[in-house]
Amino acid sequence: MDTYSKTGKWKVILALIGLFFLIIPWFYTNYLAKKLEEGERAKVEIFAKTLEEVVNNNNYDADFTYQYGILEKFQDIPMIAVNEEGNIKEVFNIPEITDTAMTLKLFRESGIAPIEGFGYARYIYYRHPYVLTLLSYFPWVQVFLLLIYILIAYAVFSASRKEEQNRVWVGMAKETAHQLGTPISGIIGWIENLKSNTESQDPEQSEILFEMERDVNKLQQVADRFSKIGSIPELQKMNLIDELLICKNYIEARASKLVEFQFPENSPAEFYSMINSNLFHWVIENLLRNALDAMDGKGVIKVNVVQEEVGVNKIFIQDTGKGIPASKLKTVFKPGYTTKLRGWGLGLSLSKRIIENYHKGKIYVSHSEINKGTCFVIELPAA
Repeated sequence: MDTYSKTGKWKVILALIGLFFLIIPWFYTNYLAKKLEEGERAKVEIFAKTLEEVVNNNNYDADFTYQYGILEKFQDIPMIAVNEEGNIKEVFNIPEITDTAMTLKLFRESGIAPIEGFGYARYIYYRHPYVLTLLSYFPWVQVFLLLIYILIAYAVFSASRKEEQNRVWVGMAKETAHQLGTPISGIIGWIENLKSNTESQDPEQSEILFEMERDVNKLQQVADRFSKIGSIPELQKMNLIDELLICKNYIEARASKLVEFQFPENSPAEFYSMINSNLFHWVIENLLRNALDAMDGKGVIKVNVVQEEVGVNKIFIQDTGKGIPASKLKTVFKPGYTTKLRGWGLGLSLSKRIIENYHKGKIYVSHSEINKGTCFVIELPAA
C-alpha cells in the first residue's frame, strides 16, 4: 500500500512550506540590518569629515557650534582614531581602555572596513551600536524559537495521534472479541452435539470432529487475544523453545508438505522469558503465516533461539520467500502495510505492539533480499 509513501510526501511538502515562511522573515530582518549598517557607515563618514573640518581649521575665532553639535549626535557609535603607524590616537564613545593593543585588535577583527580620515586620525575604526548587534542576531533567535515551537507542537500532536490510535486499536480489538464470542460458543455446542449423537466410531469422522474442535479452540484463543489488547496481560516464565514448538505443530499441520520447518527440537538448551503464551503464539503464528504466504507453498522456514548478550533472548525466524523491498523495510510494521490483495496490513503492527508494549522487547527485520528470503528477529528479556 502507498499510504505511508503518500504521508511522507505530504510531510516533505508541509516542511518546505514551513521553511518558506521561516526564511521570509529571516531575509527581511537581514535586509533591515544591512540597511542600518549602511546608515551607520554614512554617519561615521559624516563624523570623520566634521572632525577633519574642526581640526584642520586654523581660525581660532571660528564658530564651531554647528560642528560640535553634529559630533555630539554620534555618541552611540564606538570609534577609535588610528594614525599611520597603527597607534590609537583618540577614542570616541568608549568609557575606558585598559589595553590599547587588544582594543585595536578587536576593532580590526570586527569585519568592518575603516573610514579613511586625515592626519593623526588616518583611519577611523568603528563598531556597530549594541542595538544593531542585537538585530543582527535576531534572525537566528527567531529561527531557534520557531524550531522549538515546531518541535513542541510536533511532539504534542504526535502524542495525541498515538493516543487516539491506541484507543482505536483497543476499541476495535475488544469489539472483535465480543463479536466472535457468540458464534464460537454456538459452534462449540454443535460440535458437542455431533460428538454425543455419533453412534459409529468411524475413525475418519472422529478425526474430522477432532480437527474441528481444535480449530474452534483456536478461534477461542484468537478472541481471547483480541480481548487482551489494551489491558495488562499476565506474564509467566516460559521456555521459548517449548512455546515455539507449539506454534510450529499448529502451523505445520495446515501448511503445504513442500514446506520444511527447521525448529530447535529436542534441544538441551533452555531459554526462559516472561511472556503471555496466548499473545506470544499470536506473534509467532503471524510471522509463520507471512512466511508461508511469501514462499507460495514451497521452501524452508528456519527458527533458532540464541542468547548473544546477557539478559536477552533472540529468536530468529527466517524464510526463503519473496523478500521485502528495501524501500518498504521502514514501513512493514505500520498499520496498512501488506502485500496481499485482501490483506488488512494489521498483523505485523499488532505483533510489534505485543512484543514492545506488553513484553518490553523488540521486533525488527534483520535482513531481507528479493527472491531469497527475509529474517525477522524478536528480542525478549531473559528471565
